[in-house]
Amino acid sequence: MEPEGPGHEKMPWGEGERLQKVLAKAGVASRRAAEEMIDQGRVEVDGIIVREQGLRIDPENAVVRVDGIRVVVREELVHLALNKPKGWQSTMSDDLGRPCVGDIVAERVAAGQRLFHVGRLDADTEGLLLLTNDGDLAHRLMHPSYQVSKTYLATVQGEVHRSIGKILRDGVELEDGPATVDKFQVLEVDAGRSLVKVVLHEGRKHIVRRLLDAVGHPVVRLVRTHIGPVVLADQRPGTLRVLGRDEIGKLYEAVSL
Repeated sequence: MEPEGPGHEKMPWGEGERLQKVLAKAGVASRRAAEEMIDQGRVEVDGIIVREQGLRIDPENAVVRVDGIRVVVREELVHLALNKPKGWQSTMSDDLGRPCVGDIVAERVAAGQRLFHVGRLDADTEGLLLLTNDGDLAHRLMHPSYQVSKTYLATVQGEVHRSIGKILRDGVELEDGPATVDKFQVLEVDAGRSLVKVVLHEGRKHIVRRLLDAVGHPVVRLVRTHIGPVVLADQRPGTLRVLGRDEIGKLYEAVSL
């Protein structure tokens, strides 16, 4: 039996915001539909199902879930997906004047947003970078204990035999210790090159390149396509998009926030 309200600590009269208004502002549903969700027992505040209409909450501190998925209700929080182009630095500024992620988000930074990038990609690697001003989220997404998976497509030299997958899953000894992949798939083999998919939750520097090099298949091109539930899809290089509500909720869920 799930706990039901009124476990959320009620705010003094006139303070906070009504729950249905908070849900509407977060883009979950209209106020009327949010009221129906509350009636149906689909909304939790701080781990307690709320059925009371008009409950006032503090959006700064309350943890709100709809159907078990976290809803980000703090208005100032920003969550972005960037397709980093090849040749760009994964830094917010570059002393040598090379193009960097900071150039793409310069207007947001100038407007006062302090953005953290989730992990790095070396200059020659393309693909998905997450940017957020939630430092706790960024830290946990990068921390190995939360085991958030990352998916890469790699074009490598040589024709990759399927037995390579078992070697990588069993573990390869690198100069800074053993490393393993979670999944490995050969997608294409053609004219002395292969396209492979690598899924792992390691975050060590150049880990994908080093692993593939260690099994005799140096990387020609590397693209990160997924970080946890977030997918690059057909987003153009150099462009930003705001993450959808479900993606954001699943990211918080992946790191127990």
